[in-house]
Amino acid sequence: MKMSAAEISQVLKEGELEKRSDSLLQFWKRKTCVLTTDSLNIYADTQKRSKGKELKLQSIKKVDCVERTGKFVYFTIVTTDNKEIDFRCSGEENCWNAVITMALIDYQNRKAIQDFKTRQDNESASPGLQERRMARAP
Repeated sequence: MKMSAAEISQVLKEGELEKRSDSLLQFWKRKTCVLTTDSLNIYADTQKRSKGKELKLQSIKKVDCVERTGKFVYFTIVTTDNKEIDFRCSGEENCWNAVITMALIDYQNRKAIQDFKTRQDNESASPGLQERRMARAP
C-alpha cells in the first residue's frame, strides 16, 4: 500500500500541549505540537518551529494513564523501548490523548494492511510454495 506525500504529511491536530520535563524538579513546559498521520512533532518555540523533536507513531506502544482533574487531562505516551513521556492538556479543548490514540490505531491498521499485501504479493510471486500449501490442505 503506497501512500501519497499528502497522506504522509496530513496534519491531524495542531496546538499547545504541556510536557513534563525530565529534570529533577519535573516542571511542566508548554510546547507547540503538530500531530500528523505518521508522527507527533514537539516544538519548544511556537514561532520558529525549529529544533523540534519528532516522535514517530511506529515508536509509540500506547497512550496510557489517562486521568482527568478539574482543569487538566493527564496522559502518558509509552514508547516501544518502554520510555514514558508525560503530558497534560486543558480539559476544555479537544483532548490530545484521544486524537493521538486514534492516530496510533489508524497507523497500526495501515501498517497491518501493508504487511498483509506485501506477504500476499510475495506468496503469489513464488507459485511453488503455494502449490505445496495446497497439497497439504485437508
